[in-house]
This record gives sequence, structure tokens and C-alpha cells, in this order.
Amino acid sequence: MRTSIKYLIFTMACVLFSATAARAESLQMDEITVKGARESSQEESLTIREVRESPARDIGEALKQVEGIDIVRKGAIANDVVLRGQQKDNINVFLDGVRLHGACPSRMDSPSFHFDFAEVEQIKIIKGPYDLANPGGIGGVVNALSKKADKGFGSDLSLTYGSYDMVNASATASYGTDLYDALAGYAFKYSGVPESGNGKRITEIYPATSPNRYKPAAIDSRAYQINTGWTKLGLNPTANSRTEISYSYQDADHILYPYLLMDADYDRTHQLNWTYRIEKVSSLVREIKLQSYWDKVRHLMDDRERFSAVGRPRNYSMQTDANTQVYGLKLNGDLAAGPGTLTTGTDYYNRNWDAINRVAANGYLDTAMIPDVFTDNLGFFAGYELPVVENITLKGGVRTDLTWVNADKPTNKPVSDNEFTTVSGNIQLIWTPIARLEITAGFGSGVRPPDPQELYINSARQQGNPFLNPTRNNEADLGVKYATDRFFIKAAIFNSSLDDYINLVQSGTTRSFRNIDANIWGAEFGSQFALPYDLFLKGSLSYTEGKNDTDGRPLSEMPPLKGTLALRYDVNTWFVEAAGNFANSQDRVDTALNEQTTAGWVTTDLKGGYNYKALSLYAGVYNLLDKFYYTHLSFQRDPFASGVKVPENGRNFYVTAAYKF
Repeated sequence: MRTSIKYLIFTMACVLFSATAARAESLQMDEITVKGARESSQEESLTIREVRESPARDIGEALKQVEGIDIVRKGAIANDVVLRGQQKDNINVFLDGVRLHGACPSRMDSPSFHFDFAEVEQIKIIKGPYDLANPGGIGGVVNALSKKADKGFGSDLSLTYGSYDMVNASATASYGTDLYDALAGYAFKYSGVPESGNGKRITEIYPATSPNRYKPAAIDSRAYQINTGWTKLGLNPTANSRTEISYSYQDADHILYPYLLMDADYDRTHQLNWTYRIEKVSSLVREIKLQSYWDKVRHLMDDRERFSAVGRPRNYSMQTDANTQVYGLKLNGDLAAGPGTLTTGTDYYNRNWDAINRVAANGYLDTAMIPDVFTDNLGFFAGYELPVVENITLKGGVRTDLTWVNADKPTNKPVSDNEFTTVSGNIQLIWTPIARLEITAGFGSGVRPPDPQELYINSARQQGNPFLNPTRNNEADLGVKYATDRFFIKAAIFNSSLDDYINLVQSGTTRSFRNIDANIWGAEFGSQFALPYDLFLKGSLSYTEGKNDTDGRPLSEMPPLKGTLALRYDVNTWFVEAAGNFANSQDRVDTALNEQTTAGWVTTDLKGGYNYKALSLYAGVYNLLDKFYYTHLSFQRDPFASGVKVPENGRNFYVTAAYKF
């Protein structure tokens, strides 16, 4: 650790001494303006520029640079997002407001995996239960906003090549007029198996006697191959209205997940989205928005690449064939009501989830692991934003949801139908006591019904509990932000009191779910400074701590203290940056679930870039000192977790060329 810190100081010093006295405007100044002036302490954003400057393979990996966000490492790609210690269905993940769900019971295909970041222009994050327009999401919302077509002809080409034969290639073309516009894009991703800091591939993490170890041909096979295509058509019927329809298809093959007992043979994803918006309808109706969407995922996984499949009648000893489908409708409106704005609406979605498991031990008979479950949710909400006085704004609202969950196939559970009626709401006070200083205080109470897996999953390793109650998150937040034209600082502290939190419990060799009372609290700090001589300093810290109040022990799967410090020299046409990243050790673990402690670590990253007219070039090396380490959340539990952690990548290089016109 001392060596890493010394190297970080040395690399930052090199950047300092290389700076010249030249002055130039930079994209970093725009970023300071946007993040400092427009985002509250409960909001974050990530642009496609920030993604392209990194070697991120997916949205989850790109988001981990945001304070308060961590990932669950399952393999080379498809990282699952964790926000302030909340994960799975406690977080809503959307693309343009479209509700996404994966099909795998072990979340191989997490929601953020099902769209490519080449489709995306910006990602917005709301932390806490402050989104009234959508059900669930008691821990927060991640909403990716797709690219839009500008007037005239435009295109966007990008190619990244990196260590382990990693390739990210994408192309987007668009054409727009005042009346209509169209956009189409394609992305290709491929990678060999990454190596960790000890020089071994992540497919070599198993002992030589483990039946879960990979076959020799699979150890150095491809880690994934993904093709994604998308298109969008827009029409402006009148000066104050717009309609869009978009479709995307993703075809992912041969995705290895070393920390699970199986790997994905394929994922096939369809998404269809239609929106209509009309503004300035009347003096009362400021805006009306209508949205309809549909998405479907087909997922097949098995252990054919492992020694556990050797000698079986088929080419695997276990297999799961899973499908999920969602369709939904939303109608929202903004109304002028007194001195403020009333936002109200209704929404409905239906999700079907079916997963069939086959194992050699029972003669490959079909077992309804997720028994063709239908979830219907009908919601209504109303929110009001009121400028109390010149420097104080009050906003809040209430939401009610009716949720029906039905297992359509026979189960061994005493209950196959569940119905939930929930009410949630929030209130926030934004105070600007002096110019450039903003203080936000909020309280939100969000509710999330149990999902189909928690209610009905049926496997030898995990059993559902049909008597679960919805989880309620009563969260208090306090944030402060101070921003000028050249820097911003923001900090936040939060406390979540979780009633009927859905937690795993051990029962012999099988695990199930039960409601407990829990508490999660934490703090975050983010900053960015424009220094003299075109230098920019960026730093962040985040900490989350959870407690199982019912059983009097730490809450499982909580990330430790982590942070980043980066120094950048940027004159708009080119930049260099050195960054140090660290995470503390995590010894607050749930020993009842055999959760393991994790050591702390420090890594160093270097990157640089050059911009000339429409051309951008980026290059960098992450984990410069080839550190061998694990992130704490690399260990996910049943139903198909192997119990072996996956280390992070060792030293890895990348270079990106992007052209936009």
C-alpha cells in the first residue's frame, strides 16, 4: 500500500511539472458548471465522454466512478450496480424510462447489461426514495438517456482496443430536419479472459480438485461476444409536440461467469419504446407525456465449460432456461397550480418471468425454478414543487401502488397468489442561504413488494417465501453543495431505516428469504476544482454501513469506505490525468451467511487524450502497479454462487479512437 501511495504522489508531481502557463477553456469547466450548478446532492450524472475516457466494458463498470456506487463482480462483464448498499430490485434501472429486468435468477444479465453505452448520451442517478413517477426503486434510480439525432447528417464512430484482446466498436448515424429525424447504431464487444494481478486468468481461480473448475479449452476462450443494434425515429407534428419510436436488439454469446456455477450460452434482448410529448397545451396544462414500451429477454446458462459436466449423458450437468418479458404504459402531466407546479400521472406494467432448471441428478426433468410468475403493478402519483420564498423551494408528493403477483405454474408453496397495496411519498426542502450555497434536506418513504424470486424460487439451493411483506425504506437525507464558476464541493449524509427488509437466511443446506428490520447509513463527498495552469483536481469519498437490527449483526454485502483522487492537466485539445483509487478493508460481514472479509487496496491509473476537430484519441493504463485485489462485492450468494471470489483485473491498457461529425 505504501508503494502505491508513493507512486501516486510521484505521478501527480510529474503532471504538475509538465504543466505550462497557457490558458484555454476546457470540457472540464463545462462539467464543473453542469454538476456544480444543476445537480443537487442527491443527484449524479455520467456523460458518454467520461465513459469513453475509461476502459469500462459496460454501464455498471462505468458507474463505479460515481461516489456511492459499487458493483458486483461476476466475470469480465455484466457487472451489477449497487447504490448505497442497495441492490437488485431495490434499485430501478431504466433506459429512457423503460423498465428493464434480467432473466437469470443469479442476475448474470443484470438490467444495465441489456443496453450498450454506445446507445447512451448521459446517465442520471437519483439516490434514495425520491422518484415518484415509478414504482419500487427504494434505494434509487439509474436512468440512461439515449442519443438524439441533431439537424442535418451526423455520425459517431468509436473503436477501443485493450488488454486481453478487448474490443469495443460502435457506429451511429443520424439525420434530422425540423419535421423529422432518424438514428441508427451498431455496437460490437469482444474480449478474451482477463488476468488478475497475480498473472492468472480469472478462469483459473478454482482449486485443481474443484468440479467447478473450467475445462482447459475454456480457460483461455473468449470471455464474451456481444452484438447490439438500435434505431430511433422522431416526428415533430407541431411546434410544441414530438413523438418517438425506438427499437434495439442485443445478441450476447458465450459469457463466462467464474464466480457462478454456470456460464451463459446466450442472451437475446428486444426493446421497443414509444413516447409522445406535447408542451404548452394551455395556461393550465404545461406538458403531457405518454409512453408505451415492451422488452423481452431470453437467457440460457449451463455448466458445459466446467468439469462438473464431464461424463454426463448430455453436455452439461445443470442448465437453466429463463425468459422474462415486460410491457408498460405511463401517462404524466405537468400542471400550473397556484404559485407552483403539480406533476401527476398513472402507470402500469406487467412482467412475466419463467425459468426452467434441469440437472443430471434427477434425470434432466424440467423443474419450475421460477414458476411462470406474472407481476402486475398499477400506480398513481402526484407531486408538487412550490417556491416558498426567493431562496427556499419545497417539493414532495405521494404515490400509491396496487401489485398482484401470481405463479402460473404449480408450486410446492402454500400460497401462489399475492396482492400488495402500498403508499409511499417524500418531501424535500432546498434552501439557498447565500449565493452559490445550497442545502437540501429530505425525507422519503419508499416501498418495494417482494419479487418473484423471493416469493417463489424453487431449487435445491434456494427456496422462496410466499409470506414475505413489502420492504419499506424510511430515509432521511441531508446534503450541502457549494459551487462557483471554477469549483464545486458537495457532501451528503443519509440514514435508511428499513422495515421488513428482505434478507437471506440459512436453513440447513438451503437458503431462503425472510423479513428483518435493518438500518443503512452512510456519507458521500464529491469535489472538482479548476486550479491555475489548466490543472483540475477531483476527489471523492463514500462510506456505507449496514446493520441487521433483528439479529444484532452486520448487514451482508455492504461496501467499505472507498475514494478517488485525480489530478488532470487539460488544455481542451489534450489532457493527461493521474488517479489513485482506494478501498478500506471490510470486516463487517454476516458470518451466519459465511460472508468473508476483504482486504483493503490502492491502485493507480494513468490516462491521456487528444482532440483535433472531430477526432478524439484516448489511451491509458489502469491498475498500473498490477495490484492483486478483490472488491468486497465480488462475492454474491445463492442460488448459483460458487463461493469463490473473482479478483479484479491486473494491469490493463487501452486505446480509443472516436470520430464525430
